Order: sequence, then structure tokens, then C-alpha cells
Amino acid sequence: MANPTRQSWSFFSCSLAITLTAYLITSNLSAEAEYPTIENLQVAQSSFPTAQQGQEISLNGRRFPVAWTQWNQGDSARTGIADTGAMQTLGIELLDTNKPDVQPVLWFSADSEQPISLTAKFIAPYRYIDVTDLMEQAGARMQVVGNVLNIDLPQPQILNVRVGNQTWGKRLVIDLDRPIFWQVSQAPKQGAVIMEGVATPQLLTQFQPSQTATDAIPTTDEDDLGSGSPAPKLNPNTRIFSMQSDGRITKLLLDLPTAHGLQVSSLSNPNRLVVDVRADAMKPREIAWTSGIKWRQEFVSLNRGSFPVNLLEIDPKTPGIAIKPIISNPNVLEGTAPIVTTARSQQATAAINGGFFNRNNRLPLGAIRQDNRWLSSPILNRGAIAWNDKGQVKMGRLVLREVATTSTGNRLPISLLNSGYIQAGMARYTPEWGMNYKTLTDNETIIFVQNNRVTQQLKAGLAGKDSFAIPADGYLLTIRKNGAPASALTNGTEVSIENATMPAEFANYPHVVGAGPLLLQNGRVVLNAASEQFSKAFGQQMASRSAIATTNRGTIIIMAIHNRVGGRGATLGELAQILQKIGAVDALNLDGGSSTSLSLGGQLIDRSPVTAARVHNGIGVFISP
Repeated sequence: MANPTRQSWSFFSCSLAITLTAYLITSNLSAEAEYPTIENLQVAQSSFPTAQQGQEISLNGRRFPVAWTQWNQGDSARTGIADTGAMQTLGIELLDTNKPDVQPVLWFSADSEQPISLTAKFIAPYRYIDVTDLMEQAGARMQVVGNVLNIDLPQPQILNVRVGNQTWGKRLVIDLDRPIFWQVSQAPKQGAVIMEGVATPQLLTQFQPSQTATDAIPTTDEDDLGSGSPAPKLNPNTRIFSMQSDGRITKLLLDLPTAHGLQVSSLSNPNRLVVDVRADAMKPREIAWTSGIKWRQEFVSLNRGSFPVNLLEIDPKTPGIAIKPIISNPNVLEGTAPIVTTARSQQATAAINGGFFNRNNRLPLGAIRQDNRWLSSPILNRGAIAWNDKGQVKMGRLVLREVATTSTGNRLPISLLNSGYIQAGMARYTPEWGMNYKTLTDNETIIFVQNNRVTQQLKAGLAGKDSFAIPADGYLLTIRKNGAPASALTNGTEVSIENATMPAEFANYPHVVGAGPLLLQNGRVVLNAASEQFSKAFGQQMASRSAIATTNRGTIIIMAIHNRVGGRGATLGELAQILQKIGAVDALNLDGGSSTSLSLGGQLIDRSPVTAARVHNGIGVFISP
């Protein structure tokens, strides 16, 4: 949901970059990698340095972008894997904990009432769980090769699949001869459980895909998780899954009713995977993740349904924690990337998608201020959040006014700064925009200003056809229809820039992100989409949502919401009510729909990566070592 303005580009222009069905059937989720021989393991383990780290693990040769670390403890080497990465690639279930250094888990545990307690270590920017003993008990071998942690688990056999109907959906029980690694991938109406094991030929024959199966992705609107009609009941007589294997991994491919998801868990004695297809698939959890960050997943009930809420509560006054706007390309404002990719590349501990942007030209459409530098100006009096490094926060509807004053006495209003938004008037582009400015409208007049003096004036042609270098010691002024008269900015004219925010207090904050609409102020709902020039359809739409909020405890919440149980996503009004229920005082809606993405520890924690759109900017949480 990148661009809910009334301009001509498509409101629902986002399309998934991956055809999901083809992805689930053909992808190994990784590139091939050489796997070292087990005979070298003992030598490698005996020569571990004091500490080593990497950003990639390999499971039986399949690579995943998961951080790991090793440290010496007494005479032995211990191996830690980033906790969210261990959850999503190994299948280790993280349970509630109020102790950041202790993480209870379930993974082929003998008794679900007696979880396994693992040591947890925070080594900036991620939290790691010590999997050394767990892997040893499962018969896995671990070896470091360069920056990759290789994990080799003897190949499990998938023996049988049993299916049962439940009041809430369907349950599949997969019988195994030993513990197994697994991953879950999910999108609207389709999902897969990818298992690091091989099914028997009889099973593959029995559950082979239908001859009528198609590789076409389902038709969706911009909100790939929140679209569709209310979920129908599962037909107990319909087979909803098939199996495929390439001799190394086996994929359980499932057809999902609208707004249903997969909930997967493991059991031992005997070893089994339990796959539940249900509308309330999210598992509630509350984890004291590290000092100053709490991770919560919970259901919040309103009159029109129950919503799965995934949030991080951050104490910005905690020593070492910093919150900053982030953009996908730090060197130029043009660009998009998945928020988890941006978070990894910039070493953010956590991140959420931020403000709106034009998905066609990948340019910002709203306020971004980073370390006292306006990367992009606010638009349309829309809601914004501002904060400083002391944990002080302000929210409100924001305007930035700039005026160019000339030595000849002219005062010329500048309507936009480094913005992809288009309107008549004059806009300014600084080196924060990048090295060059490419025209956004036809017949623009380009004014070059260097060292506060006009040096050149040029006339451009059709939009997108002409590109101009932005002076490193100045900026460009672009005059569009009904803008300032070019005669007021002739060569040699001295120019000074004045700017001010409304409200004025926003100018005192080094960081600003704009989106909108504003949802809460002082605990009251202040939602008014029309006043921020959002369309009526945008105000009424049900969609996946992301938001940022403050509490009366002085903490900041970043939050993602997808489908209500058995139905569609939240309206803006419902989002405001949910925020009230979880204790928010001030709150701002962020870009939503397919842009909604919340990452922690190098992984998305609210949705499958195959459904997350590329976004322009976000809000990152950083923790100093």
C-alpha cells in the first residue's frame, strides 16, 4: 500500500515479485553450497577462536540468511543461532520468557509441559540461543567454513501423513523416524511446509499433486494477506495437500481457505510434526527479548472480530538503544527493498516499514528527517512522528514551509523538498536526493544554485527524459506549472533558504517519519483521513496495517496486524481501537497492505518473506555493542 494519494498512479500497484506456487514447488529457498566432510569436524571444533560470527547458515547444503556466533565456554565451544532465525529455519518454537538470558523452547520435546531451557546471549545486533546441546542430541553436526555455519542432520524419513478434521480446521500429523528441520512459507490460499527429509515412494505416490494444479498466483488486490471474502468452512471431505520431493527435501503443499494459516509444532516419542490449518494460526507469546525490547504476539478482540497483533515494545531510554529512520539505499533517495533486507544491511536489531512512496519511480511521498537532515519533506498536512535520542516523542499533522529569499527582494515559496510528490509550484532537490535529478513533469525550469548563488538556468523537456547533476555545494530548484517566475532567479542572483515546521516543535527533533493518518492523541481517537487528503476508499478499506505508538510508560510500540480471525484486515478505525486496547496514548498509521513488515533479529516475524513487498523507508531500532 505504497501510495494512497489522489494522483494518477495506481493505488493498488504492488505485485508480488515471486509467483508463489512456482516458488513453493520449485524453490529450495537457497543457493547450492558445498558441504564439508564430517571427517573434518573434530579438527575444526578443537581449534575454535575465542569468538567468531557469520550471517549465513547451511542446512544440509541449503543456505539461509541467519546470523550465528560461537564462543568458548570452559573447554568447549558453544554455538548460538539468532533466535528468530532458529525459529524460522530449524523449527525451534520460542516460548514465553521474562528473562532475556533464558529462552524456553520446544523442539521434539518429550513433554510440551516441560520445555527445554536454552541460554540466550545478546551480541549486538541480535539475540542468540545456544543450540549446541540440542543439535548434539538430535545427531546434528556443526562446522564453520568461512562465514557459514554448516549444520548436517542425518536425513530423516517421512513415514506417514494422517489427516483429521477439527472444529477449527484440519490437522495433519506427519510421522517421522527422527527429528527434522522444517520451514514454513505461506501466502493467500497457498502454503508449504518444507522438510529436510525424504518421504517414502508410497507416500509421494499417494499424495502427488493433482494434474490440474496450476502455477498461477491467485488474483489479489494490494493487500495480499487481507483480501478476499470471509473465510468459508473447510470441507471435511476435500484433500487440501500434496507432497513433492527432490530426494533431499520434501514439500507438503497446502491449499488454504481465505484468511487461514499454518501452525506447525513438533512432538517426540514418537517423532511427529503437527500441521494445523486454522484461522487463528498465530501463536501468542511474550518474550523479554533483551534489555529495553519486549516482543509480544496476542489476539485483540473488537466487536467485529479478533485480530492477531505482533508488536515490539521498546524503551528508548535504555542505554545503547537508538531509533532512526532508515531508507533502502543510504546513498540516494530512489530505491526500494524488503524491510528485512534493509535492516540486515544496516545492522538494525529490529525494523518496521515506514512512510508512503511511489512504487513506480521508487521515490518518497512524505517526511523523512534523519539526524537533523531533511531527506524528504512532509506532504498534504499528513501525520508524522518525531523523536530525539533522549526518548522524547511528538506526533501530529506536519507541514514544512520553505521560502527562497533573493538579493532582489523576492520571497519565493518552495512547496516540496526532495519529494517524489508532484504539484504545481517550486521544489528543491539537494545532494540528499542523490547525484542527479531526473525531471518528474514536463517542461520544468531547472535553476542551479551553488554557494547560495544562481549559476545556471535550463529548460527541460518531457518528464523523465532529462537528468541534471545536483551541485555538491548547493541544490537545484525546479519550477513546475504556476511556479515562481524564472525571471526572479537569473544568473548571479543571491538566494537564501528559510524553513519552519508547523507545529514549530517538530523542528527541535532530529528524526521524523511521516505517513498517516494520525490515529490517537492523548489516548483519544483523532482519525480524520479526509483532512490528510487520503481518499474515501483508503479510509474505509480493510487491510494489513502497521503503526507506531507511544504509551504512558514512555515506551514506543511498533506493530503489525494482518487478517482478523477468519476474515479480512483492519480498517483504520479498528486499528485505532486496537491501539487503545494495548495501551497506546499517541499513534500513527504507517504504510500498510503488502508493505506491512516487522523484522526482529534479522528475520520477518509477522509474515512470510514471499508476501512482503519492497518498501522505500522504515524505522530501525539499533543497539550499540
